[in-house]
Amino acid sequence: MFQRLREDIRCIFERDPAASSAWEIVLSYPGFHAALHHRAAHWLWNHRLRWLARLFAAISRLLTGIEIHPGARIGRRFFIDHGMGVVIGETAEIGDDVTLYHGVTLGGTSWDRGKRHPTLGDNVVVGAGAKVLGPIEIGAGSRIGSNAVVVKDIPEGATVVGIPGRVVNREPPADEDQQRRDAMARKMGFDAYGTTRDMPDPVASAINCMLDHLHATDNRLEEMCGAIKRLGGEIDENGMPQLPDCEINAGSAFTERDETAEQRLSE
Repeated sequence: MFQRLREDIRCIFERDPAASSAWEIVLSYPGFHAALHHRAAHWLWNHRLRWLARLFAAISRLLTGIEIHPGARIGRRFFIDHGMGVVIGETAEIGDDVTLYHGVTLGGTSWDRGKRHPTLGDNVVVGAGAKVLGPIEIGAGSRIGSNAVVVKDIPEGATVVGIPGRVVNREPPADEDQQRRDAMARKMGFDAYGTTRDMPDPVASAINCMLDHLHATDNRLEEMCGAIKRLGGEIDENGMPQLPDCEINAGSAFTERDETAEQRLSE
């Protein structure tokens, strides 16, 4: 028991830079308290004292703001940061070294008995406000972004964002590919922002796919024009018309079309 306590305190020091002492953690961290209460409630649940286990869990919820069903199975070094509003269902299974932030729900999607809550592998991090719903599996080492809603299985080491949750690739593209995409973006008058090592963006990834397709189409058109010239055909040498610049303005700025539409509405 004391070994588990030392592990819990040590993992909080590793994951929360605000922790300054062991006494602070023991006396004032609701996530630490909720984990201790759950172990007692889970022991009662496994020994068929289920009404007492539910009562103990209800008291823990009043004290910590964290609701963990006593039937949930939780591994070692589990940490809930801040904790308020966390809900963990009866058939949820959580591996070792998992971190949850406030507002996380590990919930079900049906009223049927049996497995209806998610299974989280080791070293999973679930961001604030995220909802992981149904009897799905979240692979080890995965990261679920804040406010994401996950309803499908997630592979190991993936990062999930959005509603519904989408897996995004954290690996940066090859340098040659990125240079080609930047060149095509400059030709179109559009800056393909957003795909960085630290901030994966599925929208920017989709834009990169379109740029790749445009690059291939451009090369094919040049080959076709060359073939037509070799056959004696005439090709207009004028270049393609330039596209207007595309920019995303912060704040409440409007495009010219938006301003015209708003004037019509006001009239």
